[in-house]
Amino acid sequence: MGLAILDLLGNLAFPLILLGSLFLRSSSLNTPGGPNLPFGLGRSKAKFQIEPNTGVTFDDVAGVEEAKQDFQEIVEFLKSPEKFTAVGARIPKGVLLVGPPGTGKTLLAKAIAGEARVPFFSLSGSEFIEMFVGVGASRVRDLFNKAKENSPCLVFIDEIDAVGRQRGTGIGGGNDEREQTLNQLLTEMDGFSGNSGVIVIAATNRPEILDAALLRPGRFDRQVAVGLPDIRGREEILKVHSKNKKLDKDVSLSVIAMRTPGFSGADLANLMNEAAILAGRRGKENITLKEIDDSIDRIVAGMEGTKMTDGKSKILVAYYEIGHAVCATLTPGHDPVQKVTLIPRGQARGLTWFMPGEDPALVSKQQVFARIVGGLGGRAAEEIIFGEPEITTGAAGDLQQITQIAKQMVTMFGMSDIGPWALTDPAVQSSDVVLRMLARNSMSEKLAEDIDKSVKKIIDSAYEIAKTHIRNNRAAIDKLVDVLLDKETLMGDEFRAILSEFTDTSMDKNKINTVPELITA
Repeated sequence: MGLAILDLLGNLAFPLILLGSLFLRSSSLNTPGGPNLPFGLGRSKAKFQIEPNTGVTFDDVAGVEEAKQDFQEIVEFLKSPEKFTAVGARIPKGVLLVGPPGTGKTLLAKAIAGEARVPFFSLSGSEFIEMFVGVGASRVRDLFNKAKENSPCLVFIDEIDAVGRQRGTGIGGGNDEREQTLNQLLTEMDGFSGNSGVIVIAATNRPEILDAALLRPGRFDRQVAVGLPDIRGREEILKVHSKNKKLDKDVSLSVIAMRTPGFSGADLANLMNEAAILAGRRGKENITLKEIDDSIDRIVAGMEGTKMTDGKSKILVAYYEIGHAVCATLTPGHDPVQKVTLIPRGQARGLTWFMPGEDPALVSKQQVFARIVGGLGGRAAEEIIFGEPEITTGAAGDLQQITQIAKQMVTMFGMSDIGPWALTDPAVQSSDVVLRMLARNSMSEKLAEDIDKSVKKIIDSAYEIAKTHIRNNRAAIDKLVDVLLDKETLMGDEFRAILSEFTDTSMDKNKINTVPELITA
């Protein structure tokens, strides 16, 4: 009986395979992707909205006023194209949004769709790529066919670097599927058939790896930089994200904006949400400055750790952090101290926070050097107060940071005796790992030696200044350490008030003595 069943299955195997292949063939013929793409693999996965209701308008986007102004023109063109065509203007083919992650590129695209009220297609660059060669190109054709049928419309491609990477680099073994997909995208954006009324908006945070043909005028006519917001932009963003938050009357958004340089729009939204969660956890009805301050500390430095018990380690950390604060305050050009705390966060046993006076767009040589002096203040306090045999490994992170700053002064900023040269290859500084590996260092041994000497000279000069500050202000440091050990957190105003009691006469003297060394370092 068993042999008979096996014999029957063997006879039926070939007809079943034949019928299955015919079924797959007929299914693929009915798909817009082409006869070799079964089960609709060639169909675009773009989300399509005839009347886009993204819930986002330009009023919900803050901190990127220049980008909004560029997109206002596109929205106006989509609403009333005759006003532009009457004077011979041509609708832009594409707009490329370039900027760091979290700066609001996707939010801007949603706002454009919400303002223009035209059909809106949204997808990611990775959705074009499949394991089958030809699928991506087919999906591009299908996407633009749908877009042309609903012209005028918007097509938004997020993370376009997934499909728009440079062709023919020979890196990574090549990828025929990605190159075919890119070729089809180039053809659709500026091909013989034309593409009237379809505007492509793409976003990326790695424009340097995009193919040159993709960036030329006629495809992406405009590149809009969406950078990190300045202090005014951060305040506007905070206003948007605090609309539905219950803030205490003492909360100042301008002060929060000053404390958050380098924060993107997404970071600020996360900050306000973390503060709201913290206020709810503490049973408060409103978000106070305490919750916002703690949330900033958590985002920048990490979770709050277990408090240190009284002992030698706690005293050493207190002197270390006060050393940072004192050396920074007494060195011209450094940002003012915001607070000094012994509450551990992340890997740090204690922290000294500074309040930036201005956005660090342009930083002077004096300011850069002051940061090195302030960064060495902790190690200087260990050596002067406890002796060289008692210095600890706690300065490892500070030493890495100040060494990097000193190297940038010499090799990037031209702030050394070597002169105003750019001494590093741009490829070596590239964010692309492969480009850094392939870049050849053409620097001579003599120049490399001069760079090392200049870096060492800058750091040695800064360290001597830091040790001088510690020696000359020992009484003030002892008093500040006593207060810090008692309160565990010392705010900037109280810190400066105590320091001024001891240094009213010596502070100016210290500044005068350090300026010549600072300028000539």
